[in-house]
Amino acid sequence: MFRFLSRIAAVSGVGLFVAAASAAENSNVPNFASTTDGWIAINSDFVPVPGSPKPVVFDPKYPFRRNDEPGQATYRIADLNNRNLKPWVVAELKKWNDKVLVSGELGTTPRWSCLPGGVPGFSIFVVEPVYVIQSPKEVLLIYSGNREVRHVYMDVPHSNNPKPSWYGESVGHYENGDTLVIDTIGLNDRTYVDLFRTPHTTALHVIERWKLSADGKAIDLRARVEDPGAFKAPYEVTKHYTKVETPWLEVACAENPIGPVYQGLDPIPQAETPDF
Repeated sequence: MFRFLSRIAAVSGVGLFVAAASAAENSNVPNFASTTDGWIAINSDFVPVPGSPKPVVFDPKYPFRRNDEPGQATYRIADLNNRNLKPWVVAELKKWNDKVLVSGELGTTPRWSCLPGGVPGFSIFVVEPVYVIQSPKEVLLIYSGNREVRHVYMDVPHSNNPKPSWYGESVGHYENGDTLVIDTIGLNDRTYVDLFRTPHTTALHVIERWKLSADGKAIDLRARVEDPGAFKAPYEVTKHYTKVETPWLEVACAENPIGPVYQGLDPIPQAETPDF
């Protein structure tokens, strides 16, 4: 199966764990580091920030319910009346709505294809935990599903013209002793900003604030999403993570001992040759 992104084996895990321990001793650096602990989000959608333009949410005529909520689970049908969307974005969302409402197809989410989530899409991955490795020069955010890795380069400026990629170019710094601020540009336009498949352009700019709770048991993420090619104004969303004690397991999205998980439901990329 197709493989993407750097793997944990490409770095010295031992060295980074030591660096993470050193970072944790600095009172100005919040300790997000994962050894036997990870961070799990349950709600798969972002939560709107009061006073901000709203992200895409479900059409009130077709309420969305997750599998773990009371009542019959439903597919996501985007609300096309969001005034912050450019016309072409509304047209793209309508295509996905029509697949369910008109064609009777399954309402698949972007993750069904097992492609990388991009930013802020990385933060709508749920169930499998996110692990954090900290060093003075770099922070790694690792989603255990498919071992997808985000590299955050600390206390450096952005490149002048970063080449667009799945996870773009992220630079970061710490604030107030409890927050990791991540500024990301250089994203390609093959990802979506949410599970409604809201598209974006390569002008997408995302600023995330990962704030550690006082007891170290939770992370509140607040993200500012800006893309003048897709949205009329920047908007903000939040996400909540809870710390859990769980081992690092290798979880493949596109395959299992039987065969491709989503075969026939959503195209899964494949390669003729290995990437190692």
